[in-house]
Amino acid sequence: MDISQKKLEKINGMIRRIDEIVESVKSFEEIYTEQLNKVHPNYKKSATNLIHYEAFRTQDSSELQKQLGNMGLSRLAKNQANVLSSLQTNRSILKTFLGVEIENIRSEISVKKSKRLQKSNSKTLLGYRSKGRRTRIMVTLPSEAADNYQMVENMLANGMNCARINCAHDDEQTWSKMIQNIRTASKKLKKNCKIAMDLGGPKIRTGQLTPGPKILKIRPLKNIRGQITHPTKIWISPNHCPGDNVPHLPVSTQDIKKITTPGRLFLKDTRNKKRTIDITEIEQNGVYGLVNKTTYFETGIKIFFQPGSKSEFFKIGELPKLEVPILLYKGDFLRIDRQSIPGGSARYDENGSLISESHIYCTAPEIIDQVKVGEPILFDDGKIKGIIKEIQSEEIIVEIIHTAAKGGKLRSDKGINLPQSDLKISGLTKKDRKDLEFVIQNADVVNMSFVNDASDVTALLKELRKYRLKDELGVILKIETQNGFNNLFEILLEAMQIYPIGVMIARGDLAIEVDWINIGRVQEEILSICQAAHITDVWATQVLENLAKNGIPSRAEITDVIKAQQADCVMLNKGPFILDSIQFLDRILKQMEPFGEKNIPLTPKISEADPVNK
Repeated sequence: MDISQKKLEKINGMIRRIDEIVESVKSFEEIYTEQLNKVHPNYKKSATNLIHYEAFRTQDSSELQKQLGNMGLSRLAKNQANVLSSLQTNRSILKTFLGVEIENIRSEISVKKSKRLQKSNSKTLLGYRSKGRRTRIMVTLPSEAADNYQMVENMLANGMNCARINCAHDDEQTWSKMIQNIRTASKKLKKNCKIAMDLGGPKIRTGQLTPGPKILKIRPLKNIRGQITHPTKIWISPNHCPGDNVPHLPVSTQDIKKITTPGRLFLKDTRNKKRTIDITEIEQNGVYGLVNKTTYFETGIKIFFQPGSKSEFFKIGELPKLEVPILLYKGDFLRIDRQSIPGGSARYDENGSLISESHIYCTAPEIIDQVKVGEPILFDDGKIKGIIKEIQSEEIIVEIIHTAAKGGKLRSDKGINLPQSDLKISGLTKKDRKDLEFVIQNADVVNMSFVNDASDVTALLKELRKYRLKDELGVILKIETQNGFNNLFEILLEAMQIYPIGVMIARGDLAIEVDWINIGRVQEEILSICQAAHITDVWATQVLENLAKNGIPSRAEITDVIKAQQADCVMLNKGPFILDSIQFLDRILKQMEPFGEKNIPLTPKISEADPVNK
């Protein structure tokens, strides 16, 4: 082959650059010898490749990649799963331009081997995939799944591969019922549905607010002209209505017996407005009624059987106290207390002078000792944003710098994010340790929330070793903070002491922590790092959320699902239309399966037999 001197020098330069990168990549192994010696035998080769990939990321290979691309060779853009093999293969091909026969590349992690490892690890952690798609579907079970076996069976029949139970909700009795339904349905349908249980983790949330009045507001549906189109159905009884999600008006057992036939009841609400309730159905333990106008009910209000009557009546029982949110605007100040003082809005005197600022406490008061002035703080999924202006021993003062145009309503039990603060909060809470006992005995996988660094993984491994567990329980690490993302390499090396493990890209908190503008890049980087370690990845948070909650997907959700196909598993959250979401996701993943490997041309026409047209 004739080749110019200039071309020869360029090729030799490329070969030298590859040799430099290979040398650097291999030298990284020595730095992490101690960690490699602890790695589970099933992850030895994968951990080595992860270290190679971490080393490769430190190299400036942009010029080399450009040169390789210009020659029609691999640009090393997708070498995560087999770093050394990709480098050595390119080097061998370049040598052929110099007249050297192509070398027989021997690498512990070839392209084929890396794919086998990825598939095997995913199968061990999450069970068998569904026919026609590689990507598995994980579904968060609602509380209803404990008492509704048919719901669970339908989920499994329509594509659920793994059921997720969140330990932050319900109790052990409810979890046990859910698990029994999953096991029963799996046996009936001859499917192996894995069960994953989430440990709640050290979620930083807003504390309770000062209770408001005991009022229940009923507002019938209206059209655009303000005309009532549908009255609101209510349940009047000493007890909540079983099964029906309708507003409950509590009355005494003695009073409910007075309502024996359908008819009309009369009252004046909290605004002294005349209102009526039309009784439509009489049940054994209560009655159903219809409210035709907006009505404010309050504990103790009298309800009469006849208009104008003062003798025949009964009283509304104890209604729950309303939570009155703190209304915040840009420029306001919010005090965050160390002590569990119920929160409330700012108070002013009769002249409009401030008596006390808005205040609320935090469920993790130790953050007061760990934050710094000038650091950002976000509330309720980033809807309200502030800057820490002052720090005292018992409180911090936050200046609000962003809310909705009409102000932001801050309620209790809303998330607090401190993306730039160096927080030292353990990844395992006291409740997590207790819940772990149940998880080990009943689940296949434990999901660890808010993994910030390798020490959080160490704490989990320490707990698991108390139970003398080796490979019986899978572990999924939820990456949902800036620190978790920054420390992912060290986190994985520590976690790879056990088998199998996975990573969940928990995009809810993560998007707030890394900033919305960065979440696209961050989730891609997490996928790449997981691929380098041949570790199962789970694409989670707000997948088809609009479909699950409202029955119809948004266009952005569809493209998100297509992108999610890169992952080994996609997680759906609960909602009224969760079964529709499972079916929809299953169909999309199967439809797109042929295009998962590379960008091959789409068929010119979608067949009428395609499930998307059914």
